[in-house]
Amino acid sequence: MLMYLAAAAPKPENPYGLMEALEQGGTIAWTVFIILVGMSVGTFYILFTKLIEQQKVINQGKKVRATFWRAASLKEASAKLEKNSAYKQIVDDGIKAQEEHGKLKDPVEAHDWLHGSLARSEGAINSSLNGGLAFLATVGSTSPFIGLFGTVIGIYRALIKIGAAGQASIDAVAGPVGEALIMTALGLAVAVPAVLAYNFLQRRNKAIAEQLNGFTVDLLAYLVSDGAVKPTLAPAPAAPAAKPAAAPTKA
Repeated sequence: MLMYLAAAAPKPENPYGLMEALEQGGTIAWTVFIILVGMSVGTFYILFTKLIEQQKVINQGKKVRATFWRAASLKEASAKLEKNSAYKQIVDDGIKAQEEHGKLKDPVEAHDWLHGSLARSEGAINSSLNGGLAFLATVGSTSPFIGLFGTVIGIYRALIKIGAAGQASIDAVAGPVGEALIMTALGLAVAVPAVLAYNFLQRRNKAIAEQLNGFTVDLLAYLVSDGAVKPTLAPAPAAPAAKPAAAPTKA
């Protein structure tokens, strides 16, 4: 009976939880908390959107290596690429630069003109892929200090309570000290994913940039040689052998 009553009795509420600490901290604690939550939401939003964007470019690169250089002409190969493909943008810019080279009044070598146009196109794609990474770097470097600001305010409130009470009792300082520790933990919890996401996305962007640069070099060689120079193509996959027809059975 006593065990049943003990189980049925309501458990005492924790006076030192997150919401209680924010209520004790007042406006400053809530402001720090909202800023950190906003940083965390922005971090994961950029992480997932950039992963999707990077994967699209990686898949486009696989298709280019498999089929692009097997086309009869550059325009035919460009028409087979996806409409908003990063590789199609480079190819179209290269074709446009080749067509506009003859319109220049000041003589410029075709190699220099095409190289500048392709480098500009490649740089625009890399800049788009790097978009948002500055936010991750900012969050990773500043969120611990924002949490530390909440920590300082919590310790300051604890000292005020100690001075007002005249003694350092647990009841007087547990709330403000708990608030200070929570703010420190929140700052670290926001900073660590931001730093990991920044390094991970940066590494993937570097690999994509190397693939784009290699394609740009091959495309430049193709343009200045009027199609005589092409990268070495991997052998096309052999078609599966047809199964031999079954011999007719005798009646």
